[in-house]
Amino acid sequence: MPEDDRRRLMLEKILKEHNYQGSALLEVLHSAQEIYGYLDKDLLMDISESLNLPPSHVFGVTTFYSFFKLRKPGEHVVTGCLGTACYVKDVEQILEAIESEFNLKRGGSTSDGKLSILITRCIGACAMAPNIVVDDEVIGKATKEIVIEKIKNVLGGVKIETS
Repeated sequence: MPEDDRRRLMLEKILKEHNYQGSALLEVLHSAQEIYGYLDKDLLMDISESLNLPPSHVFGVTTFYSFFKLRKPGEHVVTGCLGTACYVKDVEQILEAIESEFNLKRGGSTSDGKLSILITRCIGACAMAPNIVVDDEVIGKATKEIVIEKIKNVLGGVKIETS
């Protein structure tokens, strides 16, 4: 069975569990992102039809919450926390250093798809500010040197294309 078919069966199970109710939109979107990794236009249209909701409503909810990814993220994902505690502790300098070092912009990926940088409003670890998350590992009391070294380690010395 092709990967897309398996994922669609998993999503169908979630839709059935929620009786195809529009009120379950957030839960379905979260599950769909877990299954697919991101929510592209075709998937959102499928969810819209399955829940009998207008596409504008589904797109509106999806774009309102910063948690949802509308594009396929890179193989490795760096997330910067811009909550108040992290912002005050200069997370902005760390993000700028990452952008400069790997030649990418927030919300984007490197041209080879190896690395993405995303932003979130708060990860709930304010006492450890500033926080950067690298592939689901929270780096508290982060510095640009520590974060850049961690990113280079997860990339395994892979040369990033920076066109």
